[in-house]
Amino acid sequence: MPNTILFLCTGNYYRSRFAEILFNTLARERKLDWVADSRGLRLEPLNPGPISRFTLTALNEMGIRLEDPIRYPMPVLARDFEQSHRVVAVKEAEHRPLIQQFFPAWLDRVEFWTVDDIDYAEPEIAIPELRDNVIALVDQLMQAAHM
Repeated sequence: MPNTILFLCTGNYYRSRFAEILFNTLARERKLDWVADSRGLRLEPLNPGPISRFTLTALNEMGIRLEDPIRYPMPVLARDFEQSHRVVAVKEAEHRPLIQQFFPAWLDRVEFWTVDDIDYAEPEIAIPELRDNVIALVDQLMQAAHM
């Protein structure tokens, strides 16, 4: 069984989904024994469709195609934390309070990034930041696997 990483954002619609899909693509390419999943801390029922158009556009531009059907956002549950070897929340200021409120026992296991949502950063800024963070994480895991 591969190790698992869980990416968290608020709606599991944009940032965490991009991180999950990019991570899994890179892990397969590099034969890294890790697999990613993603979940949301507070789903937004008004999001149109299963995934953000910004996520789809960025992945298409990178040559990453998604399989049909694309799953809809999923809420994080305690078992998601239990089954993950690493957990990354993509925006500390936004997600730390939600984790502290709903999953306080897991707070110490969460690594926090600082990638803003669409209300604070345009996708042209947030997506490259996410990409760079995911690439750095994959590189870190590759180095650890070769030690």
